[in-house]
Amino acid sequence: MVIDNATLLIGIAFSSASLLLALTIGWLNARNESYLLLGATGMALIVCAVVIMGTNRAAYDVLQHGVSYSLILVGFSFIFAGTRRFRNARATLWPAALIGVIAVTITFIPLALGLTGLSTALLNAFAGALLVLCAVEHWRSDDHPRVALHANALIYTVTAFSFFSCAAVIAADGAWALAAPPKNWAEDFNAIMSIIGLTGIGALTLTLHYARAAQRHRDEANTDVLTGVLNRRALFDRFGNTVPATNTAVLMFDLDHFKQVNDRLGHAEGDRVLQRFAEVLQRELRRGDVPSRIGGEEFCAVLLAIDKEAARTIAERIRQSVADMDTRIGSTDLIATVSVGLAISAGDEDFSSLLNRADAALYQAKNGGRNQVRLAALRLVA
Repeated sequence: MVIDNATLLIGIAFSSASLLLALTIGWLNARNESYLLLGATGMALIVCAVVIMGTNRAAYDVLQHGVSYSLILVGFSFIFAGTRRFRNARATLWPAALIGVIAVTITFIPLALGLTGLSTALLNAFAGALLVLCAVEHWRSDDHPRVALHANALIYTVTAFSFFSCAAVIAADGAWALAAPPKNWAEDFNAIMSIIGLTGIGALTLTLHYARAAQRHRDEANTDVLTGVLNRRALFDRFGNTVPATNTAVLMFDLDHFKQVNDRLGHAEGDRVLQRFAEVLQRELRRGDVPSRIGGEEFCAVLLAIDKEAARTIAERIRQSVADMDTRIGSTDLIATVSVGLAISAGDEDFSSLLNRADAALYQAKNGGRNQVRLAALRLVA
């Protein structure tokens, strides 16, 4: 049975408008999330297109359908641009813009020549292709939750298939010049999938948006604002109540002469020294090692699954990198350096004990002349 086209168009319009409203509200609460604005813009264009198409369903009108087809394709291009920005906030918009311009041009030419069926088939083919590209962006995203990302990719794909079905039916029938919009199972399937798809995509997009916002708030709460490494609370939340595995190393760092850096060069330069040291940590530590700032000019790094010599090599590399920065402290001969204390877990002491041994080794390094690495004494076991 062929479903009433007017009813389906009304359903699509309401679904599109609801998604437009939800995305707009989301963007108003997070103006820096440009993907929400791009998605809302795309949905607004699609709503306009559906309204225009709904005013004349009996026959093709070149101007009317040309405008509505163009709005649909440009709308989907905006949505594709939004999915690119969702995956990567720095993603460029020119691929979506280029595809949109090409799609509108290629679709409008046969419509102007009276090949209304060919134009309609091209509209569906390009819309399906843009939705597949949206699905790919969600599938490639490394964000969380993964289930919602993959579900959104699936909905985009099935909705794209419904558009491809419409194009395939026109091509199979060879109906390159239509007197009125086609009515067949593919059109009904496409209309139903558009309603379901838009509703599902909207719900999942907002779910992903709020999940990302919650993760960002957690990261901000656990991150030292100045340096970008973990703060003390995050470090102890992760390791405080644990017994580190054998061959876990803790490095304690204290920036030498830091008070004089602040006194002679100013606190702004002191902040830059802290930031540069954090950059050294992130560059020299291995993937999976955990750097943190535990207060003032003191930093800590937890190195997992490493032996004593490898840990000492990394500590020496960090110490030398700081010395090589040659940060002069005023008119004196002093430069900003770092002292390091190193402790290796034997697998039978808690994190606090391991940290205290590294801290004791750090003070030996400070008292022994600074700008050096000291290894903590082995823990005595009764």
